[in-house]
Amino acid sequence: MRFILFCFVMIGFYSCKSEKTVRSRNFSKVEIEPLLQDSFLNIRALKVSNNRVWFAGSDGYYGNWDLKDINPEIDLSDIFKKYESISHNYQGHMSRNMNSDSTGYELRAIAKTDDGFFTITAGSPSVFTRYKANDRNIVYKESHPKAFYDSMDFWNDKEGIAIGDPTDDCMSVIITRDGGETWTKLSCDELPKVRDGEAAFAASDTNISIIGEHTWVATGGKASRILYSPDKGKTWEIYDTPIIQGAATTGMYSIDFYDEKHGFAIGGDYTKPNDTLNNKIRTIDGGKTWEVVAQGKGPGYRSCVQYVPNSNAKGLVAVGFKGIDYSKDSGDTWKHLSDEGFYTIRFLNDSIAYAAGKGRISKLTFSK
Repeated sequence: MRFILFCFVMIGFYSCKSEKTVRSRNFSKVEIEPLLQDSFLNIRALKVSNNRVWFAGSDGYYGNWDLKDINPEIDLSDIFKKYESISHNYQGHMSRNMNSDSTGYELRAIAKTDDGFFTITAGSPSVFTRYKANDRNIVYKESHPKAFYDSMDFWNDKEGIAIGDPTDDCMSVIITRDGGETWTKLSCDELPKVRDGEAAFAASDTNISIIGEHTWVATGGKASRILYSPDKGKTWEIYDTPIIQGAATTGMYSIDFYDEKHGFAIGGDYTKPNDTLNNKIRTIDGGKTWEVVAQGKGPGYRSCVQYVPNSNAKGLVAVGFKGIDYSKDSGDTWKHLSDEGFYTIRFLNDSIAYAAGKGRISKLTFSK
């Protein structure tokens, strides 16, 4: 009997030890530390990878820096100006993309692999550039007058995806299987057909969410739906959502998944940023069905939403030009933390994030 009891105790101990660490959070404030401020910058694409911050923005500007280099004694704006006229500077802190195909264009989407950094110009021509070591190469270019790519991400170091507005009767989806060396645009025969006025928003480079081999793409505009692939872009399904839609400026602007089941999307109508009806939706079945949450309450239009790491799909932070908001209960209720506006945000851990917007990149520290 004692042996059996001992076995149950040991099983319980090791089961608890194997569970993912989940911390209870209830943020009530956020400290905002400016890292880079320059009025000519307009940054909507941001990544935190391998202890580095990567960004891209207006007029072909892009950059990165090691988080260990960020301290009060370093003026990052001076570092930026120092590298402003240097091209091909993949290893440096910040630089300007001097390629004639992209200078003067908005860079709205970026991605990072172990040995490469990728940017996409917004609008036509759409130019995909890969920076690897000290080399820079155009790996894909699309000159269709309707070409406009909104977001990109990678499943692993070899396989990646970018999505854009329709040039035919489906969303533009291009795939790489060789680390970004080559990209192939999927035929509309392989994708669900779009509805009239359905496209996507290049507001925060968060139209795509990837968990393992699962991929969710948020569309927006007159129709706002979920394009879903269970197998890294080989097959696709489409799911309806109850988010506000029907006008060119409505729909989902951002989507994030915590795991294969729990996801959240936010948006609204940026021309009516205070409207809070039907602009926040949640799924618990992998995107097949969605429910509206915080109806008539919480934040209005926001351009980016991200799950707080280690929060068991309960912690969410949303940002937009109207400020920063936090939910501790999967989006049912929200707390407005700051009026300072940002376009996009990425977490480093469960209390520190980096956010970018008009004229700046900042470090955000959340606390009780």
